[in-house]
Amino acid sequence: MTDQTTTTTTTTTTTVPYTLTRVGVIMTPEEGNPLEAEGVLNPATGHDPSGALYLLPRLVADGNVSRVGLARVVLENGVPSSVTREGIVLAPDRGWERGLSNAGVEDPRVTFIPSLGLHVMTYVAYGPLGPKTAVATSVDLREWTRLGPVLFSYDDALDTDLNLFPNKDTVFFPEPVPGPGGEPCFAALHRPMWDLGWIRDGEGTHLPAGVTDDRPGIWISYVPVAEVEADVRALVRWRGHRLLAMSEYPFEALKIGGGPAPLRIPEGWLLIHHGVTGSIENAFDQQQRVNYAAGAMILSADDPSRVLARTAEPLLSPETDDERSGIVPNVVFPTAIEEVDGQHYVFYGMADSKIGVARLDRV
Repeated sequence: MTDQTTTTTTTTTTTVPYTLTRVGVIMTPEEGNPLEAEGVLNPATGHDPSGALYLLPRLVADGNVSRVGLARVVLENGVPSSVTREGIVLAPDRGWERGLSNAGVEDPRVTFIPSLGLHVMTYVAYGPLGPKTAVATSVDLREWTRLGPVLFSYDDALDTDLNLFPNKDTVFFPEPVPGPGGEPCFAALHRPMWDLGWIRDGEGTHLPAGVTDDRPGIWISYVPVAEVEADVRALVRWRGHRLLAMSEYPFEALKIGGGPAPLRIPEGWLLIHHGVTGSIENAFDQQQRVNYAAGAMILSADDPSRVLARTAEPLLSPETDDERSGIVPNVVFPTAIEEVDGQHYVFYGMADSKIGVARLDRV
């Protein structure tokens, strides 16, 4: 498969036939728990072998040190309403997950890939050089095997090495998709950040060839299915990097990033994403002057690097007290979708402090 990049496909329509309706707050920091002193937020989700639904929330301790927990979702009349905590499943206990000024395994996304029989977690390893994408796998949501940091293959057409850059908002599709050359691939979404000034003073922004907008956008990369079937560790060796989408609408003025694993729908793939407005002085500090809202895109089933439609207005914006007041005010940050008795629910971070749930409906 030849590595290559493309520019963002022009959107043909703003019609995405889905709505999000708040259900409530499902998880708040546990009083007296030092591991949750700075919030519970941005969860992954999954069903264990018995079929029980679990959250894998990001738990933030004093000093902004993050771990991934495990909490069983309690259903009331089939609706997610609360959780029962069951401990920690991932902590920053590897050197490459710990920096001197920060440490953490952050913002997990979990995709169950039936053809592999595995839950695949992508997460942000906040190490000595800042946030990098990493991958771990599990069969039961409790025991996780680290595959290590993602290794982006070199693509001369990009005129850069993606391994140089911080990267967040990474998530796998749940089933194979056509790669750039038509080969069946596992695909992952990610969001590189081009400013290296925080690593080396004065270094500034380095854009790939053909990219003229320095705002962070959504990219897609691929791993051939045959390579993963031969060795599951191939899940960290990404290639075929393409720019999928950049900010287009006012609620996305600063940047966009992917959310939960894409959901297969009749039109293609539904991607819930976040858009950010406001001002950011340092991309790696907690922000107080931003607004995070949730939007949606439909990606082509034949070529998931093509955007067929996207919302011009957000599906969910910070409006409640829990979304507008917290560690980082004015944030709704969707990170997981699960089906319960035929109904889909979206789980999202609220002001970097709590976890909410919203019902996803087709209209």
